[in-house]
Amino acid sequence: MLLIGLTGGVGMGKSTAADLLRQRGLPVVDTDVLAREIVEPGQPALDEIRRLLGDEVIDEQGCLRRDEVARQVFANETLRAQLEAITHPRIRERWRAQADQWRRDGHARGVVVIPLLFEVQAESEFDTVICLACSAATQRRRLLDRGWSTEQIEQRIHAQWPVEQKMARAHFVIWTEDGLGVHAEQLDRILNTLAGTSQS
Repeated sequence: MLLIGLTGGVGMGKSTAADLLRQRGLPVVDTDVLAREIVEPGQPALDEIRRLLGDEVIDEQGCLRRDEVARQVFANETLRAQLEAITHPRIRERWRAQADQWRRDGHARGVVVIPLLFEVQAESEFDTVICLACSAATQRRRLLDRGWSTEQIEQRIHAQWPVEQKMARAHFVIWTEDGLGVHAEQLDRILNTLAGTSQS
């Protein structure tokens, strides 16, 4: 099975690409979804995060207050590293298990969406890496449209590698500046190239 890693800067089109890949019949697992699953009530990671960040990160229903977690860790690199030490190994364990299941099921290709793929040094686990990218101005506009403050945007961008660095390390780049149709065309060209590579 060809395992594809999908990455890119925040707000640069990873979710859109994942949806397009699902529409084309590829199985996709998104590590942002896994990150939410591992902190659900009853999960060990939730208790560890409570001990790290305090009771204020848990709401009245016993669920993680993601906004409060973000407020704390994006302003403190040490705390963010400690949080990532709790969450990243669990997330990796889950997407590896999903990839193993795809192999057992006989899938020809599978996709893992990992925003911090290069930052967590996961590239060696993938046969190919696709990076989604756009201009800094478009990125900021998209994040403002999500309701993020300028401070939140800068904190999240600072927490990731520059997209130029990700583009340089990736096997393929999709430029998401020009709308869904162009995005889809670029993705299809990459999939056709990969299909030819896997058959050779």
